[in-house]
Amino acid sequence: MSLAVSHVSSVTYPPLPLPAGGTMVEVAAGVYWIRMPLPFALDHINLWLLKDGEGWVQVDTGLVETSVIESWRTLFETYLKGASVNRLIVTHLHPDHVGLAGWLAHEWGASLHMSRTEYLLCRTLLSDMHKEAPDAAIRFYRHAGFDEEEIGIYRAHFGGYGSFVGALPDAYQRLVKGDRLKIDGAEWEVIIGQGHSPEHVCLYCAEKKLFIAGDQLLPTISSNVSVWPIEPNANPLKDWIDSCHHLRARLPADVLVLPAHGKPFYGAHPRLDSLIAEHQQALDDLYALCAEPKRVLDVFSVLFKNPVTKRTLIFATGEARAHLNYLVQAGRLQVEVDDKGVAYYRQA
Repeated sequence: MSLAVSHVSSVTYPPLPLPAGGTMVEVAAGVYWIRMPLPFALDHINLWLLKDGEGWVQVDTGLVETSVIESWRTLFETYLKGASVNRLIVTHLHPDHVGLAGWLAHEWGASLHMSRTEYLLCRTLLSDMHKEAPDAAIRFYRHAGFDEEEIGIYRAHFGGYGSFVGALPDAYQRLVKGDRLKIDGAEWEVIIGQGHSPEHVCLYCAEKKLFIAGDQLLPTISSNVSVWPIEPNANPLKDWIDSCHHLRARLPADVLVLPAHGKPFYGAHPRLDSLIAEHQQALDDLYALCAEPKRVLDVFSVLFKNPVTKRTLIFATGEARAHLNYLVQAGRLQVEVDDKGVAYYRQA
């Protein structure tokens, strides 16, 4: 979901062609841009191949889908010409980023590199396949104000993560904040972002002035920041805003951002300023709305540009809850739960 407010930021794009399926475009010396299809409203993901001596390092994977696998095979045959991918770096656990990690690691004998939280949570979500939705999750969505039909939508989608993500390798190499990775003689620093996912890996190369951002910094949309049933009182929006401030301080103004969606762009600082301002405006609008008690389902109109549909209901609920949790924990809202388990939020 996209927030209802939008601030213009000074983002500019270098004159790079969009990579067609099964092709790649060089964005800097030894750094190549690939696009793979997604069967969603957001219809593509950007992936990256980095030359590393006689081999390659890959960042992110695409979904488990026949067309994506075929595109990878075409790329391997056309461009790699027998050279192998030796390291596979996954920024975070969302299916478009990690889906084919198991297949690619097996195909090349490549080592998988992720942060610990993302690796373990991915395996946890994969274990939910073919299970029924737990009672705690049902309570979470009743708390939001879901009726029986809406609860049924959640039940029908529970465990669907494994439809897009293959089994992970049983071993991985942990990435942590501040790690320095040598790739083709250049040093790439691991920067950890939070909010969109718990321990999102980004890569910054000062020498090349490149920032592989994953979903942590996108040129035209705000990444989903949600609360999920597994941690109902989490405050990921605070984590997200804190991460934006950290990136603003850490990255140089002239860095070329390589995002997971959209096109490579310049203007990291004004874009981060815009993202922070959008969320702060949304929080102020939400606070004003809660002059009278509101359920989670009642606040969508001030948070999102587009109407919430059955397809987007779960994501919208998670993002609305993230904003409400932020205001509750900041002491600006209080919450009361009625005898049916439905929560009402109002100004403190």
